Amino acid sequence: MTAATTTPTVEEWVRSFTDASDRDPEIQAHGKYFTCGYLLDMADHHFVVRMTSGKVAELAIDPGPLDVGYQFAIRAGAETWRGFGTEVPAPMFHGIWAATFRRDMKLEGDVLVLMQNLRCITRQIELLRTVGVPV
Repeated sequence: MTAATTTPTVEEWVRSFTDASDRDPEIQAHGKYFTCGYLLDMADHHFVVRMTSGKVAELAIDPGPLDVGYQFAIRAGAETWRGFGTEVPAPMFHGIWAATFRRDMKLEGDVLVLMQNLRCITRQIELLRTVGVPV
């Protein structure tokens, strides 16, 4: 499923993203120490992804501000996330760094944790090309 054809429901997206991440050979190869929590702020919905040793331990949908802890946040508007969710993203929608320079994406919080897990986070964002985005 790609964002170019349909927009998945939130529940479908959570299942698809979790399955794709947990089964991705690249994340499994690099993710032994991929243990952190981060927020994906997609404007219409917020998701806290908690990773433990390269596996999705929890994916909270629209949690309250004190419900689920996380170390850093990746925030962007719906249009930017939709750009990430296309099979072949347009320029400036192909990675978080490009989107922070040319789009409305913001990286907040403990950026050291983001950098320590950058390859796996980048791969999870790339997975949006196949699972789509729920906005």
